[in-house]
This record gives sequence, C-alpha cells and structure tokens, in this order.
Amino acid sequence: MSEPGAAGPGPAAIQVSRIMRPDDANIAGNVHGGTILKMIEEAGAIISTRHCNSQAGEPCVAALARVERTDFLSPMCIGEVANVSAEITYTSRHSVEVQVNVMSENILTGAKKLTNKATLWYVPLSLKNVNKVLEVPPIQYTRKEQEDEGKKRYEEQKLDRLETKQRNGDVIFPIINPEPHTVGYSQSSLIHLVGPSDCTLLGFVHGGVTMKLMDEVAGIVAARHCKTNIVTASVDAINFHEKIKKGCVITISGRMTFTSNKSMEIEVFVDADPFVDEPRERYRAVSAFFTYVSLSKEGKPLPVPQLLTETEDEKRRFEEGKGRYLQTKAKRQAQMQQAAQQ
Repeated sequence: MSEPGAAGPGPAAIQVSRIMRPDDANIAGNVHGGTILKMIEEAGAIISTRHCNSQAGEPCVAALARVERTDFLSPMCIGEVANVSAEITYTSRHSVEVQVNVMSENILTGAKKLTNKATLWYVPLSLKNVNKVLEVPPIQYTRKEQEDEGKKRYEEQKLDRLETKQRNGDVIFPIINPEPHTVGYSQSSLIHLVGPSDCTLLGFVHGGVTMKLMDEVAGIVAARHCKTNIVTASVDAINFHEKIKKGCVITISGRMTFTSNKSMEIEVFVDADPFVDEPRERYRAVSAFFTYVSLSKEGKPLPVPQLLTETEDEKRRFEEGKGRYLQTKAKRQAQMQQAAQQ
C-alpha cells in the first residue's frame, strides 16, 4: 500500500487474500465487479470494527455507510489471487474512513497489478442497541495536513449523502413491449429474501452482500442493452441510507441512464420491505450509479449502442448522466496531465 496516513492507536493495515474461482466470474472469465466490491467491504469492516473496539467501552460492529467512487483499473481473471489491503486514514467522532487497494496476483508468474482503489466510510453500532451510534477512538496523524484533508473529505461525503437521499423518490415500473435500446428494454429487477448468511452479528445485511447484488442487476441491464460481454468499469458513490434487517424482502432495480460511445451508466437502487417483527412501509435503503463497458470475445472495447430516450424524465436523467461522465473525464485528464508533469 501507499505510505500510511496515520499511526496508532488502533490496528495497522490489514490484508485479505483469496483465489478467484469460476463462480466468481462471468462467461468470459472476468471476475464480477460485485465479487471484488464484497471483498473490499469485508476488509473495511474488519479493520474498522477492530479499531472501534480497541478501547474500553461498549462492544460494537462497524456498519458501512458509504463507498466513494471506485474505478476498476484492470480486469481480474479466474485463477488469480486478489490481495485486498485496508488502512484507516481518518476518524471523526462517529465515523471511520478506510482506504482499500486491490492487487491481482498471477501465482504462476508472480506478476502483480493494481485493479481497484476505494474509500469506505463506517459507523460503529452498539451490539446492545443497534440504533445507538458510538464514538470512534481517534487516530494519530503523522502530519497535520492529513487530518485537515480527511476532515474535508468527511464534510464533502456528508453533504453528498444528504443530497442523494433527497432525490431518492424514483420508482421503476415495467414497460410493455419496449423497443430495443430504450430504457424500458434493458431495465431489470432482482428480488431477494434476506437470510442469516447475508447478515452481520447485529442481524443487518452486510454492505458487501448488497453491493454484489447491485452489481449483478447493473450487469444484466448492460448485457441486455449491448448483447455482448460486459465488465464493470467504475461505481459512483454508493450511499447506504438505512439498515436492512434480516427477514426483509429487498428489490434491487436497475435502469440505463446514459451512454457514451464506449460506456454505459446504470442507476441502481435497493428498496426494502420489512415483513418480520416490525411491519412498515417499503423504504429506499441504498442507491448508486454503475458504469460498464462492452467487450469483444478477445477483450477489446466495443462501441455501445446509443440509448434511446422517450420520456422527459429519461431525457433529464440522460443529461444528468452526461454531466457526470464529462466531469469524470475532465478529472481523469487533469490527473494524467499532473502525473506527466511530475
């Protein structure tokens, strides 16, 4: 990993490794983005839970609140080993920021490459009262600038979470006899009953389980639109608005919002229907944007069919997606220019 941003108290950086199996990948042998996201979240949950229990006090479990934008820099294949490294880089009073790097390793040749970098935010929830958020033990920084930069990131993600929650009223309705390459043609949903194996010690769904299901739905949308092999290119910020309890039925819905010549943006959200213990209205639990690319059998990028928008809402979402695409493209070009000058 890069140079540590903080020193004790609390755990040092950790690494979780696992070999990629056939059931982790698509038909072309590329590991599903959801599989990698799940491993990223597991590493983040381990290090943040350890840190939050590093001092005397109520025992707790760190719950995932948000994942910042994550780029899939290089595909991972069956037989390679995923080495996931996690490190705590900032703490506020009630939250923990974890930086995660994923390296793929060819164990036959020893070749390694960086495939993912991610930033996750966790909050500690009491084992005695799941609605009680506990205080986080502070970490010590090697430089004052690192604390200031972390605080800035904290305030930015806090504001974005609030804005995202305010625009989360959309619902996807089925379309009868949709035309190819329209929003209705590729939109997809998956229904899942939350069982014990999906949950933490507190009886709520692991963030990694939810992200894996979201990636599956986004992948179906992309494949229906392109009719080709597709892979996850990036995931915009994933916001976990409310906890999902064991026994809930969740509906993961996805729809195409924007296409460029080489990529597709898919909006995915998760709605929860509680049926056990506490009957209440369906609620929006998680939301995010996934970006996919289309690949040939040889793994080469293919052009993406243009999304045909029909309604005013679809046209509005297309323009919003275009804005996000151009913003990301400009940021990437600026980073490349900065790297070239160094």
